[in-house]
Amino acid sequence: MATAAAASASEAEAESKAGPQAEGEEDEAKAARTRRKVLSRAVAAATYKTMGPGWDQQEEGVSESDGDEEYAMASSAESSPGEYEWEYDEEEEKNQLEIERLEEQLSINVYDYNCHVDLIRLLRLEGELAKVRTARQKMSEIFPLTEELWLEWLQDEVSMALDGLDRERVYDLFERAVQDYICPNIWLEYGQYSVGGIGQKGGLEKVRSVFERALSSVGLHMTKGLAIWEAYREFESAIVEAARPIAGFLSPFDREQTFDSQLEKVHSLFRRQLAIPLYDMEATFAEYEEWSEDPIPESVIQSYNKALQQLEKYKPYEEALLQAEAPRLAEYQAYIDFEMKVGDPARIQLIFERALVENCLVPDLWTRYSQYLDRQLKVKDLVLSVHSRAVRNCPWTVALWSRYLLAMERHGVDHRVISVTFEKALSAGFIQATDYVEIWQAYLDYLRRRVDFKQDSSKELEELRAAFARALEYLKQEVDERFNESGDPSCLIMQNWARIEARLCNNMQKARELWDSIMTKGNAKYANMWLEYYNLERAHGDTQHCRKALHRAVQCTSDYPEHVCEVLLTMERTEGTLEDWDVAVQKTETRLARVNEQRLKAAEKEAALLQQEEEKAEQRKRARAEKKSLRKKKKTRGADKHEVDEDDEKEWGDDEEEQPSKRRRVENSVPPAAGKVGLDLEEDTGPVDVEPPSKQKARAAAPKRDMPKVLHDSSKDGVTVFVSNLPYSLGAPEAALRPLFEACGDVVEIRPIFSNRGDFRGYCYVEFKEEAAALRALELDRKSVEGRPMFVSPCVDKSKHPDFKVFRYSTALEKHKLFVSGLPFSCTKEELEEICKAHGTVKDIRLVTNRAGKPKGLAYVEYENESQASQAVMKMDGMTIKENIIKVAISNPPQRRVPEKPEARKAPGGPLVPRQIYGARGKGRTQLSLLPRALQLPSAAGTQAENGPAPPPAGVTPAAEAPKMSNADFAKLLLRK
Repeated sequence: MATAAAASASEAEAESKAGPQAEGEEDEAKAARTRRKVLSRAVAAATYKTMGPGWDQQEEGVSESDGDEEYAMASSAESSPGEYEWEYDEEEEKNQLEIERLEEQLSINVYDYNCHVDLIRLLRLEGELAKVRTARQKMSEIFPLTEELWLEWLQDEVSMALDGLDRERVYDLFERAVQDYICPNIWLEYGQYSVGGIGQKGGLEKVRSVFERALSSVGLHMTKGLAIWEAYREFESAIVEAARPIAGFLSPFDREQTFDSQLEKVHSLFRRQLAIPLYDMEATFAEYEEWSEDPIPESVIQSYNKALQQLEKYKPYEEALLQAEAPRLAEYQAYIDFEMKVGDPARIQLIFERALVENCLVPDLWTRYSQYLDRQLKVKDLVLSVHSRAVRNCPWTVALWSRYLLAMERHGVDHRVISVTFEKALSAGFIQATDYVEIWQAYLDYLRRRVDFKQDSSKELEELRAAFARALEYLKQEVDERFNESGDPSCLIMQNWARIEARLCNNMQKARELWDSIMTKGNAKYANMWLEYYNLERAHGDTQHCRKALHRAVQCTSDYPEHVCEVLLTMERTEGTLEDWDVAVQKTETRLARVNEQRLKAAEKEAALLQQEEEKAEQRKRARAEKKSLRKKKKTRGADKHEVDEDDEKEWGDDEEEQPSKRRRVENSVPPAAGKVGLDLEEDTGPVDVEPPSKQKARAAAPKRDMPKVLHDSSKDGVTVFVSNLPYSLGAPEAALRPLFEACGDVVEIRPIFSNRGDFRGYCYVEFKEEAAALRALELDRKSVEGRPMFVSPCVDKSKHPDFKVFRYSTALEKHKLFVSGLPFSCTKEELEEICKAHGTVKDIRLVTNRAGKPKGLAYVEYENESQASQAVMKMDGMTIKENIIKVAISNPPQRRVPEKPEARKAPGGPLVPRQIYGARGKGRTQLSLLPRALQLPSAAGTQAENGPAPPPAGVTPAAEAPKMSNADFAKLLLRK
């Protein structure tokens, strides 16, 4: 790279004691020597041309075009030998077909990053220079380009630049390249290229300007800033060397104005560099001592020593970055925290930029950086540039767009520019409906701040009202159609509009219309919505409308009717007449009586359902007992008693009360995991194959075999895995499974579990010699065995670890992963991957199956980043696959309800617990209440209201509650005895 070339060009580039080692490959050294030669000759030519006619360019064989040609050679010196070799054969035809395919794909989805990269690579390989330039231009308009892509583009453009106009285009391209990310290599290439134009008008000032900007951008970079300093210093030194031969022929005044001033520029660069903590500072100081004819000033030595001390403080963070692997986010975060404590704005900006090069898709990092600039530096161009880059890198993050709009308003950007930015935000493809509500709120707040409400009417006010109306229409049509929800169930935007009309525009009529619309959207049952409307009327309306709103609230509220009734009575007590008071009391009593009646009926219904479940559970238990006794009677009278007892005894680890006969009837049913974790929470039981009656009778008549019990040593759980969901038809489980698990390590024993009749029960234990082998065996989870997914999980005794669960997949929001439903059952993983990879890089696809290995029509698709997943949702949702319309959304599984523990339940006489807590089979025997049902007091189930705590039990009003007793009351009760 260019940095290595410039570093090797320096005479002081020896082996660094504290920093990274310089690259010493032969081709890079050759490229560096070529650049140095071009630099010296071009500088010499420009210097003598400027200083007088005594220099003849043709004698030395130097021209402006020579500098450009040799620089182009140096720029391409690092290219691989066969990079531009074209083969006109079948490979070329294949490339042309691939180019056509990629162009067609981009016409469908222009946001396919990898497709852009592949197209540019193929066009460059085929030599389609004009098409390559167009493809790169289109990609750079959509995405920020990486350092590698920019350098490749710049090298191609430099090699094609022929005249001054072409050189200006290359300069413009360099200016664009340094804007995307902080790239020392690009800055170095920019400086080297500008040297080639030093002979043109203003060329010398152009070179110095580029190098000074490079130092401002990356000069503080501790590991890569050294190359910029050395390249700039070599440039100025070359001018000194070129001017030295004619310095003796100049007058003292001219010598001071030319040669001495140029010499001072080199001194200044040395001093500036030595005052900054950089790697290999010792070599730079030694080089300065050797170069300078005069002793080094004491002030420079003091600055150098201070920089060395600072270097020691920064070294731990730099070394941590060198040792870690990309993207090194944690190391950069620690470095940023350190720089924030030090408080140097230039260094803080630099470390943020360095971190964003490798973590450009991390929204939180952009947020922290932009927040620092907004609050500390407040430089308009810098702040707006960072905000623009942030939304360009993470367009799916609504918080970055909101901050961008605020920053533009804060720095006085034109209204039309802000409106265009907002329209871009709407088309960014947010992944949640609420994101659109948030961006609309940010834009509406901006429009509201533009309005002068002292005027009755203005252009800004009409624009604000039109924006509110458009926002409501957009959420209703665009957002609701895509997400099946508006994202604003509480109508926050409409509430804000109503407040503006009431408080700032004195238009209560419009505010009341808006609140009527809010209530018709399903919000009339919530007390807090009515109270918000009441408070607005209270502040800006009149008593009549306040009373009307509260009367409607009493009739409609279902979550907290008591609270609304209390507010109504309080208002009438303060302002109402006797007639108003009587009406309010009558309405509140009637409403509360109706509410209590409804609650009582709901409680009775729930209690009746619970009692039915208990009766059904009791009937099932009696039926099982009868079947059990009947089976015992049918046994041979002369059978051994031990054998009779063993018939009902469970195998080791079997803790389910299901009958063995039921297990034999269902061929593919899976027994429980023996108290071990072996079930996947995500899969459910699929359809089962029931054997014909003749086969069932044959199995029932089969003689029972005395199978040995399988004993398990819990101390070996660390080297043992539990394998379940195996086919019952597996004839020799140990022989079939051993080849699979021996690939993971040495297998000590495979212990399959059999029933008393010798039937394989579908699970077993596999013991290894080493724990590492057991961990590798876990990777075989979901491997197909005779067409059925095998479950492999750690061997953990759940009686000792009841809370231990194994679930491989995340149950939280994953913005880079999609959930696809509605797939045809015949859709394969390869077919789905072919569809999904058109929208980004697919890392993994998982088809959800049942225990029998049959698909459920669901899948999870994991993309490389959030941006690709967001685009895939927009393009794939509603797509038709084999006559099935699929639904695609960001993976966000609902939270699973965990049943409360038995000790946390209410004692008898308390509120009855809904049946869902006990599962489909009702209460167990140990959970039955010993209190007669006739003495139990039914009450409302402890259901949670939607917007607050649960309502009071049915039939109990606040006035009927028993008063609390004090210590004195208890003393009186005691004395009465």
